[in-house]
Amino acid sequence: MIRMTTKPLLLVACLVTALGAASTANGDQSAGNMLGFSANTAASQQKLEESFDAQLQASDIKSWLKSMSSEPNQVGSPHDKANAEFVLAKFKEFGWDARIETFSVLYPTPKKVQLQLIAPTHYDAVLREPPIPGDPSTDITKNVLPPYNAYGGDGDVTGELVYANYGLPDDYAELARHGIDVRGKIVITRYGGGWRGLKPELAQEHGAIGCLIYSDPHEDGYFKGDVYPKGSWRPDQGVQRGSVAKMQVHPGDPLTPNIGSTKDAKRLAIKDAKTILKIPVLPISYGDATPLLEALGGPIAPDSWRGSLPMAYHMGSGPAKVHMVVESDWDQKTIYDVIAKLKGSTMPDQWIIRGNHRDGWVFGTEDPLSSHVAMLEEAKVLGAMYKKGWRPQRTIVYGSWDGEEPGLLGSTEWVETHAKELSQKAVLYINTDGTSRGFLGAGGSHSLQHLVNQVAADVTDPETNVSVEKRLRAHLMTTGHEGGSAEAKAQAKAAASGGDLPIEALGSGSDFTPFLQHLGIASLNVGFGGEGGGGVYHSAYDTFDHYARFSDPKFEYGVTLAKVVGRLVMRMADADVLPMRFSDFSAKLTEYMGELHQLVAKTRAATEQQHRLLDSDAFKLAADPLDPVAPPVRESDMPQIDLKPLDESIKKLARSMQAYDAAYKKVQDAGYRMPKGQERQLNELIGRMEASLTDPAGLPGRTWFKHMVYAPGMLTGYGVKTLPGVREALEARRWNEANEYAGVTAKVIDGYRAQIEKATALLNKS
Repeated sequence: MIRMTTKPLLLVACLVTALGAASTANGDQSAGNMLGFSANTAASQQKLEESFDAQLQASDIKSWLKSMSSEPNQVGSPHDKANAEFVLAKFKEFGWDARIETFSVLYPTPKKVQLQLIAPTHYDAVLREPPIPGDPSTDITKNVLPPYNAYGGDGDVTGELVYANYGLPDDYAELARHGIDVRGKIVITRYGGGWRGLKPELAQEHGAIGCLIYSDPHEDGYFKGDVYPKGSWRPDQGVQRGSVAKMQVHPGDPLTPNIGSTKDAKRLAIKDAKTILKIPVLPISYGDATPLLEALGGPIAPDSWRGSLPMAYHMGSGPAKVHMVVESDWDQKTIYDVIAKLKGSTMPDQWIIRGNHRDGWVFGTEDPLSSHVAMLEEAKVLGAMYKKGWRPQRTIVYGSWDGEEPGLLGSTEWVETHAKELSQKAVLYINTDGTSRGFLGAGGSHSLQHLVNQVAADVTDPETNVSVEKRLRAHLMTTGHEGGSAEAKAQAKAAASGGDLPIEALGSGSDFTPFLQHLGIASLNVGFGGEGGGGVYHSAYDTFDHYARFSDPKFEYGVTLAKVVGRLVMRMADADVLPMRFSDFSAKLTEYMGELHQLVAKTRAATEQQHRLLDSDAFKLAADPLDPVAPPVRESDMPQIDLKPLDESIKKLARSMQAYDAAYKKVQDAGYRMPKGQERQLNELIGRMEASLTDPAGLPGRTWFKHMVYAPGMLTGYGVKTLPGVREALEARRWNEANEYAGVTAKVIDGYRAQIEKATALLNKS
């Protein structure tokens, strides 16, 4: 085993790559170009990574996955605790300093769920997932909870049914145009189009007394391919569970916002919690949804509302009338986070954190355990190298999170509890959350984009024997060539350019959220997917047998994920200078600013056009007299939007990046070795760069989210909104707020620029 040795920082090789040098072609991936390393240390690092790869075993991943997914492991289940103890024992066996940290959280579980069609005919919904022939896990009933949506309200309600498509704002506007009011009624929506929690939230806001969410076969059933067990897609009684808490306000325990839910924490009353809904919500299968939708009358739904069930889709309301009951146990339950550390040798107070959640809705084989066992395999090999003398320069922290599925509970409570220490020490968080066959997907802080590309070019795809970077590039180019969305075409163009492949901005939906968007810790989310089908997401059919048949039969993508993440962890932990390239972020910020200007222009043009159409009675004249549709509500007039403060701050940042580039080039040309004290200062500056993109006051209406560049959308849930304070105000036509947050965000960008200028001054001092 190679033991890494600490060497003085060689600016010629290190600073150019670490702090914003121009992109190098992806074909040039020699050790000397490894981001953040001098030529000598890069060569040693490459040998270390080869040794790491050689010790990874698919047999471990298969064995651990089968064991950890053998019983239901949702929060509060016996197997959830047993898995925590198993993971703790493994970390200790691997040589890590490990412990279990517990939190007490509000976690509702169903005591009674019922759904009946009571008019014009009668139907009792199944509300369970029957066994699948050949899959023994689906025969298990002990500790399996019925399908439900966590953090919906309790209720026993009866009302006429209204079909609301995806249940998003535009869908309610369409219902209104047809004269359909959901007040006092029960809404049925289909999964897709947006995050599930928005569907009952908007139904509640529009006066509905209950909400049903069903899986239409168009999204993940027989429209996509053969259903399980013949194929991988959702069978007729498969149900997608999931949380409907208002996580876009804040994730974590609804009763302890901003503080860790320790045993003695001060808690809100349930009635005062802002993230718990008031109306009952139930997820149902398309088998149960079919007789309900067949019973609907009213107008024929628009073309875009129609799924793949063999019927005409009507909007209602009535004559279908349904009765639904949700009664829950609202007790506190214990969750178990497993935290493991390998202490750093020269920079122990800079932490590289890597995590994956462990809890599932039932068995949770693909989501999340497939990537959790890859994390364990990484830990096994890192621990073996540590025992043989390797010492990372920075401390490595691994987290096995509990309670992610109901609302990012384990990670959020841990981050809130340790916020002060993490703000001082954490420089990176790397997240995974399920993996399968296919293509590398990565999102996160754009200062990490070049690092991800270098790692992707160094790892071989097991199915094609080319690098995962090369395979992803081919996938993006062919997808764009064969059609698809404007986004797909843009990605194809970027891939064809030969430069770095772009990584996505992060919204929410997994455990990176508290790290990135609450504390401002640079973060990544990675995984493989896109092949092997789908259809068992959040259902009782996400079993070991399904995964082994369709998702990763040889368990080789689990190994490949471990190679990718292991490199990210080791390079961040061992680099002389943290391997981040901030010019990539600056360029992305300029792109986001361009999108804001386009949004302003498009909104203004659309507003003016709508006003012209309304004023000329065009909507009235175009409507079918036998099936009338009212014109849309008149949009508000659009005043002048002042984006100049933000424009100027982003332009100044670009100029400061040029000055920075000139400073390190001067040092590079001199061949100067930076003294250790200055090297330490430089690392401290780099480690805090992402935090300078936060504002203590947070975003409007949701102060928990403090990042001013990346946030989940209030009306997208998981989906990201970039420059969210301004973008969401524009989209919601809150004109004064848009102008206000252009200024707020500009000040944040100025703070980020000040950090870059401090680094420039440090280089000039050299």
